Amino acid sequence: MTGSIIHNNGTAAQLDQVYKTYKMGTQEVKALSGVSISFQKGSFWAILGPSGSGKSTLLNLLGCLDRPTSGRYILNGHDVSTLNDDQLSEMRLKHLGFIFQSFNLIPQSTVEENIQLPLYYQGWDPDASREKAHELARMVGLESRLRHRPMELSGGQQQRVAIARALANDPAILLADEPTGNLDTHTSVEIMNLLQQLNEQGKTIIMVTHERDIAAYAKSRMFMRDGLIERIEGSE
Repeated sequence: MTGSIIHNNGTAAQLDQVYKTYKMGTQEVKALSGVSISFQKGSFWAILGPSGSGKSTLLNLLGCLDRPTSGRYILNGHDVSTLNDDQLSEMRLKHLGFIFQSFNLIPQSTVEENIQLPLYYQGWDPDASREKAHELARMVGLESRLRHRPMELSGGQQQRVAIARALANDPAILLADEPTGNLDTHTSVEIMNLLQQLNEQGKTIIMVTHERDIAAYAKSRMFMRDGLIERIEGSE
């Protein structure tokens, strides 16, 4: 089961009056206080806000790493609001790609093996999986590094591996959490140019960042405060 099917008319993800409350001992902390927004297919969003604004909670919900306390989340036409952990894991594998600040590569595995990881979990034939990994490595400019391990690569190269891995399952949405946070300025520009190219090819990208110059690469910018959307700049 992957949630009831809903006709979404070009919407990649939609949140309807989403609340998220965490219990901290006897206290309740509202991380999201009724967020409603639609992310259209092919859009490129940056989410900004101070610490505690709710942006990380929002990204976790969009990534099916958590579920709302109340409200509805539609992902690529599927209502995933009430799915259990196994069902959420299936949705992540089928519909989402993740890019993290710390790359999250497997250190003992080669570039080729890291890129292949989502395909392994989907049960791909090894030869087809290897061919796909090589294709993605070429796309991000790392075809000559397939036998290298992460510690033999620069930070920018590691993030390119992470982007290739995120694309392996042809996700509906790429979710990026501070994707340039561990990179120098020059490398950050290279990575953001790559994300822009992917967006121009039709990929939907939703990115959390605290840097305005990085957010400027997105077509739309959402500013959050106190668990709510404060304002939106740009257009899809």
